[in-house]
Amino acid sequence: MNRILIVEDEDRIASFVEKGLRSNGFTTTVVGDGDAAYEYALTGGFDLVVLDIGLPGRDGFTVLRELREARVTVPVIVLTARDSVRDTVAGLEGGADDWMTKPFRFEELLARVRLRLRTAARAPEVTVLRSGSLTLDLRTRRARADERTVDLTAREFVLLELFLRHPGQVLSREQILSHVWGYDFDPGSNIVDVYVRALRKKLGAQRVETVRGVGYRLSA
Repeated sequence: MNRILIVEDEDRIASFVEKGLRSNGFTTTVVGDGDAAYEYALTGGFDLVVLDIGLPGRDGFTVLRELREARVTVPVIVLTARDSVRDTVAGLEGGADDWMTKPFRFEELLARVRLRLRTAARAPEVTVLRSGSLTLDLRTRRARADERTVDLTAREFVLLELFLRHPGQVLSREQILSHVWGYDFDPGSNIVDVYVRALRKKLGAQRVETVRGVGYRLSA
């Protein structure tokens, strides 16, 4: 049974959507603010999110952006009163899978929910990355090395995920900077070296190899 998170601060609309989805066999959870929406969606316990934009706390755009930055790939259908082209484009480019405007017909929302779930089912999400005895669970955000559980900071997690998605590939410091930190750091900064040393300390010195003059790569 598919689990759907409904994020809507108007009780009347939330109840209408929840009743309609439940009557069609879905399990639903309703939250009314953006902060709760982010925390619930981050658990990985849902197959789809129906997301309003105008929310207390984080707005829908912020929730969507932060979920995608956290590598949460759950399908998101935005359901909002905002109907400008600018908002629609911002939402879709920000990671939404679909965009519907209010007022809406439930039959259309139901059809879009089913379509997104079918599409997601055809492309199963990779939730655990592996390289030898090293694993990274993207749902629980836990790493294991040689059967040891390893605690990582948020940046260390993103850095290790980058290495695991490119096993054996040499990544330059500039590539790592742009992926893990964005473009807010001076290319001459040694922040990459600092975090690589931290990963080596936690995972084992042999895990990340220095390619002199080029960058780093994850050892097999």
